[in-house]
Amino acid sequence: MARRCAISGKGPMAGNNVSHAKNRTKRRFLPNLRSVRITLEDGTTQKIRISAKALRTLKKAS
Repeated sequence: MARRCAISGKGPMAGNNVSHAKNRTKRRFLPNLRSVRITLEDGTTQKIRISAKALRTLKKAS
């Protein structure tokens, strides 16, 4: 299962860990995914993984 938001498409990003000595090693920034159940137009429910920011936007819109 991919670490990707089903609505916004947000996925992992790459960056660096930086120590006090300015040594840089690669790291990944993972999205804050949540599993939620949504109700579709035909009345059925579906479980999807969306980011916390997308969940906030959905709650604000409804």
